[in-house]
Amino acid sequence: MARRDEDFVAFVDARSAALLRTARLLSAGDRHAAEDLVQTALERAYVAWPRIKRQEAQESYVRSIMTRAAIDRTRRKQRRGEVLTDELPESVDIPAGPEDRDAVWRLLAALSPRQRAVLVLRYYEDLTEAQIAETLGCSPGTVKAHASRGVALMRELCADTPLDPTGTTR
Repeated sequence: MARRDEDFVAFVDARSAALLRTARLLSAGDRHAAEDLVQTALERAYVAWPRIKRQEAQESYVRSIMTRAAIDRTRRKQRRGEVLTDELPESVDIPAGPEDRDAVWRLLAALSPRQRAVLVLRYYEDLTEAQIAETLGCSPGTVKAHASRGVALMRELCADTPLDPTGTTR
């Protein structure tokens, strides 16, 4: 096996689980779409691996590919005639704690692809606004705007679901 392949395989072995977790959040909890995102990102990264390796930016590069691919997939779905509605599904739950991941995924799914990408990179990957801007290829101001609107929309969605005094949905 060539040195390039060994380095790439080592990277995939070390980081694939973390990349899959991020991809799952970017794809609003759809495991199959997340696996496709990781596969697409790794395919593209392999082609550019010598350049990425020299810059010591492997994970950032792969994460950037994944984020852009997630946004592109959503755009393609919209062009194929899927209609987005303003109405929420009746079964939207508010997360009662970290164990309620499905509710978080439903809230993330309600966001635009860019808002979802910004919030995942900011709060899950713990990247700075500058790092997110670099990953998405936009300005830090755009990152702030997407984060603000995304958080506001999630708050609005949560406010639409009544709570009982114990903090669970009715």
